[in-house]
Amino acid sequence: MKKVLKEIIVLGFCFVGILSFSQEKKWTLQECVNYGLENNITVALNENTISLNEQDVVEAKGQFLPSVGGNIRHNLSIGNRELFPGQFVDRTDNSTSVGVSANQTLFNGFRLTNLYKQSQLNLETSKLELSRIKDDISLNVVNAYLNVLFNKERLEIAKAQYEFSKKQVEQVKALVDAGTQPKVNIYDAEATFSTDEQSVTIAQNNYNLALLTLSQLLQLPFEGFDVEIIDIGSPSQTLLYNDVSPIISHAFTNRNEIKVAEKRIENAALGTEISKSGYYPSLTFNYGFGSNAFFTNVLDTEADFFSQLNNQKAHAFTLNLGIPIFSRYQNKTAVARSRIQEENSKLGLEQAKLDLEANIQRAFTDAQAAFRAFVAAEKSLKSQKIAFENAQERFNIGVMNSFQLEESRVRYVNAESSLINAKYDFVFKTKVLDFYMGKSLTN
Repeated sequence: MKKVLKEIIVLGFCFVGILSFSQEKKWTLQECVNYGLENNITVALNENTISLNEQDVVEAKGQFLPSVGGNIRHNLSIGNRELFPGQFVDRTDNSTSVGVSANQTLFNGFRLTNLYKQSQLNLETSKLELSRIKDDISLNVVNAYLNVLFNKERLEIAKAQYEFSKKQVEQVKALVDAGTQPKVNIYDAEATFSTDEQSVTIAQNNYNLALLTLSQLLQLPFEGFDVEIIDIGSPSQTLLYNDVSPIISHAFTNRNEIKVAEKRIENAALGTEISKSGYYPSLTFNYGFGSNAFFTNVLDTEADFFSQLNNQKAHAFTLNLGIPIFSRYQNKTAVARSRIQEENSKLGLEQAKLDLEANIQRAFTDAQAAFRAFVAAEKSLKSQKIAFENAQERFNIGVMNSFQLEESRVRYVNAESSLINAKYDFVFKTKVLDFYMGKSLTN
């Protein structure tokens, strides 16, 4: 009994240790991206689509092979039969036939060849579409991860302001007790402290919401979920691209949405060729081999079953040529629709290029503007920091009242927030450009 109890306690400690480890795990950016790609439902659905396309290729390849089938048929007939005029007999007939046949399409206007090519194109297109989806998921995960870091930094600033306000209340009380400040300043300092306390709560909630968004994107339980904090430091102008043209050129050559649009043009062209096959004659070959046996109760001179099958063996060869003469405009309209679809696919490629170029141009302009905003926010923060430090000194010697000090502090806090916003906005905008250039998003 003691041994069992000891084992239960050991297992309990192991379970607690495993649980603690899972709760203390901090997800890195690379781990988040990898997990998102491996467990996303949309990715799984598209992988299943690829599996279906692979089966379509096998099926299309099989159409070049002959179809082979066998059959066995038995017929039983019971009842009166008129053998001669006015003469009826109760007759039972048994007839059995067996056979095997093979059918081969020799020519049908290259329809089978083009269908096989089309199935291969569909498979390639699905793989490219899956790559595009994975790219979008990676970008979304990186954006959500950076949003967590952004809100974490905002939370740290809010906590720092809270601690500062807490010390400020104590300092003001000391100045009031020393008679250098009026007592009303205590109320102002406490009001500021309460506001900063509320700001910490709001910042904490925003940080939790950012973590929740990332965990939901990864389809992970929110309880115990946390990420590794990356210090992105102060980004520099080296992250910028000086010219947008190389980005657009690289994207036109390598982006999956362009490749998908090009594959759709090829697919539509094959669809036109498949429609044209209706104008061509078709040639098929059929071979059959079979035999039969017959028995009746009227005669007793029939050979045995296997002898009849052996004696009545026969081969059949059929060569069939089908020539289309008039299809009630079905072939004509099928070709016309395919050509229209081909033109739509070409327009789809042009639209994809226009959309991609517009997105890149917008991302490039946004990155340039984000960097200028970041530089301006840095300068503003330095100025507001100096101004706030001067305001503190003036307040301590009684030259400035608490309202003016609070105004200076609010400007300083806003400058800190603006710098954080500008920094993460700039980093993400450069990540978008890296995304279009095919660079890793996790570096």
